Amino acid sequence: MRFISIITGLILVVGTLQVEAQDAKVWTLEECINYALDHNINIKKQYLNQQYQEEVLLQSKLGVLPSVNGFASHGYNWGQRVDPFTNEFATDRVRSNNIYVSGDLNLFSGFQQVNIIKRNKLDLLKAQYDADYYQDDIAISVATEYLQMLYYMEYVGIARNQLEITKQQVDRTSKLVEAGTLAKGDLLIIEAQLASEELSLVQAENNLALSRLNLTQLLELSGDEGFEIEVPELGLVEQPEIFTPRQIFETAMGTRPEIKSAEVNVESSEVTLGIARSNYYPRLTLSGSIGSGYSGANQIGNDPTYYLPQIAVTETGIPVYPLSEQVSYGSFDPKPFKNQFNDNLNESVGLNLSIPIFNGWSARSQVAQAKIGIENANLDLELQKNNLYKIIQQAYNDAVSAFNSYKASDKKVAATSESFKYAEQKYNVGLINSVEYNDAKKEYNNALSERIQSKFDFVFRTTVIDFYMGKPLTLGQ
Repeated sequence: MRFISIITGLILVVGTLQVEAQDAKVWTLEECINYALDHNINIKKQYLNQQYQEEVLLQSKLGVLPSVNGFASHGYNWGQRVDPFTNEFATDRVRSNNIYVSGDLNLFSGFQQVNIIKRNKLDLLKAQYDADYYQDDIAISVATEYLQMLYYMEYVGIARNQLEITKQQVDRTSKLVEAGTLAKGDLLIIEAQLASEELSLVQAENNLALSRLNLTQLLELSGDEGFEIEVPELGLVEQPEIFTPRQIFETAMGTRPEIKSAEVNVESSEVTLGIARSNYYPRLTLSGSIGSGYSGANQIGNDPTYYLPQIAVTETGIPVYPLSEQVSYGSFDPKPFKNQFNDNLNESVGLNLSIPIFNGWSARSQVAQAKIGIENANLDLELQKNNLYKIIQQAYNDAVSAFNSYKASDKKVAATSESFKYAEQKYNVGLINSVEYNDAKKEYNNALSERIQSKFDFVFRTTVIDFYMGKPLTLGQ
């Protein structure tokens, strides 16, 4: 019963693994690129930079509106001071309140704010082009790793097939040695070749595992377990369309985001020069304010009542009073807040003109710096153009070279394949030794390796050229 339970458990585990293998996602190149673009952290940072530039642009647009500020205070004062509302000395504790609203409107500043808005628009556009360029760079990297993984998958397949052929040959050679047809040294040579091919297969599988890891890391996946890619039908390698590097470059100039970004940067630097020159012009602003206040020293009271203290009475009953001493009774209260607010209300409006005369040469220095910025931006544009042309020129030459290599290696595969088959037949009947047999097999293996290398190199280079021509990154027919 225990044995049956173990067998049943193993069957269930194997069945589960098969279901999981069947449910494993097979990634296409387009899916890999889209996933990388959605999850790449640096691309997310580029999006945040765009949002930041949008906020900067919005703030500069709102900057043309008037600035309005309110102020309010409530306090107490002890000791002698001049009350600002009564203009008299106050020595007792005095409560005071101030409330006012002021505003300023920039009427003219040498078109500085207009140019700032224009520059911020260009900076936002540049941020968008920079994000597009980074996405393209990630897409190219994903395509490179994807093709590298396809190459190693095919290379591993070839290595396994060759290893299987060698294993079969070891079996045949063992039988021939046992029959006395071949010497044992021939068997040892074939077994050494088997060990060498086993090592080559292990190395190829390690390279495949590494390329899978590189691709999953580029996609920001947590692991590469169960990660498989689709093997597209690449079709026959055909002669690329007849486009010169200059024609490809002219097309790419109108679409490549790094060129657009550099061109926008030149425009932005020219607008920065206009902002710097605005410091030469006078500035005219309109300002106004309205406010009021309250002071506890501003008091009103009742009319006082005066009387003289009686000091005596005459014989006839008439009271007698002193000539100088007199006492008064009365009350004083702060003037009500509402009345003071109306009495102390003040309004102002004015135009302020600021004329730059000398400011430590700062205006001229900023203009000079802006001119240097324009020259630097133009050099950056030329540098981007030169780099783009070099990349296209290199890709074109590599594509032509890979195409020629593929055609030559394809012919070599056909020739060495027939040669190997013939050598195998001769070896099986003892007409050649194992060394000659291994030499023919190595030539055939090298031809296969050279063909798949040139094929994927050609596919990658032509894909890059198509990408610079404005076509999407795809594989297959």
